[in-house]
Amino acid sequence: MNGPLPQLRPAIVTILALAAALGVEAEPVRSPADLSTFTILFENDLFGDTDQQYTNGIQIGWMSPDLTRYADAERLPDWLLPVVARLPWINEPNTQRNVGFTIGQKIFTPEDTQSSSLVRDDRPYAGWLYGGLSFTSKTASRMNMFEFQLGIVGPAAQAEEAQNFVHDLRDLAKTRGWSHQLDNEPGLALIYERKWRPFKSQNPTGLGYDIITHAGGAVGNVFVYGNAGAEARIGWNLPGDFGTSYIRPGGNTNAPTAVDDPRLHADLAYGAYVFAALTGRLVGHDIFLDGNTFTDSHSVDKETLVGDLIIGGSIIFHRFKLSYAQVFRSREFEGQSEKHNFGSVSLSVTF
Repeated sequence: MNGPLPQLRPAIVTILALAAALGVEAEPVRSPADLSTFTILFENDLFGDTDQQYTNGIQIGWMSPDLTRYADAERLPDWLLPVVARLPWINEPNTQRNVGFTIGQKIFTPEDTQSSSLVRDDRPYAGWLYGGLSFTSKTASRMNMFEFQLGIVGPAAQAEEAQNFVHDLRDLAKTRGWSHQLDNEPGLALIYERKWRPFKSQNPTGLGYDIITHAGGAVGNVFVYGNAGAEARIGWNLPGDFGTSYIRPGGNTNAPTAVDDPRLHADLAYGAYVFAALTGRLVGHDIFLDGNTFTDSHSVDKETLVGDLIIGGSIIFHRFKLSYAQVFRSREFEGQSEKHNFGSVSLSVTF
């Protein structure tokens, strides 16, 4: 089966041409506090030559400029101010504060997608359509993020329609088992994540490296877990952000933080690096494996410890950052026939 990379090439060429046009008029130096960052992520296991498990995801996100104080009534609605004031860690002094918004969809299927019967020993069909609101406090060396996700699991998530629409476009066989997907259920999750940059090369530009660690967790009826991990990066003109994100809660990390980020300088408007990351999750609940919370549904016995190995690279061209990551995930449930892997493409623009 051919992967989706050939279909992405025209889009990538167009993106680079647009980046060149926009970059010509870049300001000599810009402050990260004054800028927004827009990010779109696309993930699919066709990059791993499969069509199963976590099979597709798309997410669009926006991170605001520095709000200086969350409790600025001109920046946030009145009903949100008491909530923000009570969140720990993200109201620290002398930090850059941002609000972020995301909207996305994720699609999960069993290995055998041509059977119209229930595949009892494989993961349930499921879709997750969600929106997220995040609050971030950060310096050049650390970041705290709270994110609230609200969405819907089940037929209302439109996963069946989205998957079969793409299969029609690519002349692939339709998936036949969606009548067994999880029932409609509203989903709510509260996510916290902290990132540190404990090691960084002394030179702000040129060849450099850094290591970014993270720890956090989530609670809600969609998932409950604790997580921790680290990412190592090496390359030319490393960006002053908090790593290369793929679609996961608390993963909107593409916004520049440090003034030496190449996206903020006309004369340093190029960069490239490779990265490797390892992260693990201690899973207490996963609705996409455990099944619906309030009704009977198909379910499988989940694995308690799940790990991801991520390798890839990023290029920076003026205010654009384009990344590709290959994610290798350990087995998520008992009886899973093999480990899973998928590709993640991320494009962000800072403006």
